[in-house]
Amino acid sequence: MSQSSSRPQSRRALIVLYITAAVFFWASLYLYMPTLSVFAKSKTDDLALVGIALAQYGLWQALVRFPLGIVADWVGRRKPFLIVGFIIAGLGALVMGQAGTIEGLTFGRALTGLAASSWVLISVGYNSLFAPEEAVRATTMLTGIISLARALASFATGPLNTLGGYPLAFFAAAATGGLAAAVMLLVREQPRPPKQPSLHSLKTLVTRADVIVPSLLCAVLQFAMWTGTFTFSPILAARLGASDVSLSLLTSMNILLVVAGSFAASAAVKRVGSRAMVVLSFVLIGIATGLLAVANSLAVVFVAQFCFGLASGVGYPVLMGLSIRHVDEDQRASAMGLFQATYGLGMFGGPWLSGILANNIGVQPMFAIVGAVCFVIGMVGVRKLTNGH
Repeated sequence: MSQSSSRPQSRRALIVLYITAAVFFWASLYLYMPTLSVFAKSKTDDLALVGIALAQYGLWQALVRFPLGIVADWVGRRKPFLIVGFIIAGLGALVMGQAGTIEGLTFGRALTGLAASSWVLISVGYNSLFAPEEAVRATTMLTGIISLARALASFATGPLNTLGGYPLAFFAAAATGGLAAAVMLLVREQPRPPKQPSLHSLKTLVTRADVIVPSLLCAVLQFAMWTGTFTFSPILAARLGASDVSLSLLTSMNILLVVAGSFAASAAVKRVGSRAMVVLSFVLIGIATGLLAVANSLAVVFVAQFCFGLASGVGYPVLMGLSIRHVDEDQRASAMGLFQATYGLGMFGGPWLSGILANNIGVQPMFAIVGAVCFVIGMVGVRKLTNGH
């Protein structure tokens, strides 16, 4: 009786700790985000270099997340990797805050990309507390909560910049990363039996359509999101007269829409199906990029960010849940690592390739091309999805 009554409380405690650590972790990555591209632009006039600097975030996630998931499954532990990742997030923020050149900022951004790879283990650890059939709903709820944390962190950027200049937001981010590590120390992890990776099982995982199709679709989604929301929308908005506070509001509004989209997806996915939700996300991406291509006022940029936020909130958690829905527990970290590494390619490719394109043809024509290509690829890919609920 005592054991059975203590289990729900223990599970609730773990859920609270994982959510709290995730909130601090994502806040540490977003306290400086609204003005990061403008800060990078102050270090160089070359938009291609700005794109390369910001692309490091996605590049290192793409390189590290899948191997990290494999190693975590292999050793049967997640907590030590999470603590190290949270500390690196703080270190990366410190490096960027003190960077005097675009090269220094590029290195700091690479560290934060490496740290962000920890998300694979947070999401898997959190999902392990729920039944497999609840995978999509659990991820949509977690995404909604951390998106709220990111919105609040982004909202703080403008006031922090006003109070202490650009460096203050980075220093606050470093402290918040330390808080995430402190919370994770409180987690009592039950080690799982080590599972040595098998080349055959990894090959099977990589070729599973129910894992790789959602992963590739999310990569396309992230390509568009990181081109628009976090890289070139702020630069375009600044050209149209936006202040640092306005840029904070722009990013915060976008992320709040991610929250709304995530909770809407959680409520609607059982009724309308996952495929319809993903279609809606790509339609919204097409609208957002189209608006940015013709924007001549801040109001239009705000509407575009509204569409970007809703697209991410609807599409990302559904695709994440689908990618691990039918994967066994002992391979879930590997599957989640594959999913997040794949969409990390989109986070890298978006700023990088779009930066090169914008440097040659201009920011707004770039948005037109990126939007059209991502929409077409997304619509083709959705046909390969099963209409799961």
